[in-house]
Amino acid sequence: MLIDTHAHLYAKAFENDRAAMIERAQQVGVQQFLLPNIDESSIAGMLELEEEYPGRCFPMMGLHPCSVKENYLSDLAWVRKWLDQRDFIAIGEIGIDLYWDKTFVEQQKAAFLQQVEWALEFDRPIVVHARESLDLLIELVKEVGDSNLRGVFHCFTGNVAQAEAIMELGLYLGIGGVVTFKNGGVDKTLAEISLDRIILETDAPYLAPVPHRGKRNESAYVQEVADKLASIKGLPTGKVAEITSENAQKLFNLPIL
Repeated sequence: MLIDTHAHLYAKAFENDRAAMIERAQQVGVQQFLLPNIDESSIAGMLELEEEYPGRCFPMMGLHPCSVKENYLSDLAWVRKWLDQRDFIAIGEIGIDLYWDKTFVEQQKAAFLQQVEWALEFDRPIVVHARESLDLLIELVKEVGDSNLRGVFHCFTGNVAQAEAIMELGLYLGIGGVVTFKNGGVDKTLAEISLDRIILETDAPYLAPVPHRGKRNESAYVQEVADKLASIKGLPTGKVAEITSENAQKLFNLPIL
């Protein structure tokens, strides 16, 4: 069994073949899909998938850092409203993105810390987006200084020292298609660390692994990530799937199928 712990299956990229895409994933053993929220517009699609695939698709709630603007407080208000209304598997996708735009860095920090506070209040893991902001986010989590905080640094592409710092904080590393990229460097990092804090993801429809790089990503391709990780660790793919799925079930308190 495989678990895709980060997939935007509600995205427009899947509007013509969403059911078939999910079926392809299930055929290769992907049995559960975790859906990170982006902004207010992505909520309906997430909840529809949850309803259509009960016990398989699990929505998160949060405000993506690329959606944090000058009006972020009003956006956080609807995040809080949803958290008060019903349960979500995690608080995410939250974090800081310094790749596209650095205009709202302080607002991104404030939004991240507020949502971390809510994760602690609701006892939910955080799913952290850290693009060109990995060290900054590691420091922010350290400053929170709460041993009850748990979560994952999604799409981890850092070095060994950064991986160790995240794991020392009690958080996990989300590994996706970048691990298959020839010059990505993640393979060298993963060769040096154990599997006990690693979970698998696709970030579909983005960041498709080799041999699909440059095309639309989909949840079935988490198998390619597992295969690559198995090659790095010198283990059967089935063992990697078993360990990483158990890690995901533990982190997100997922039902065991």
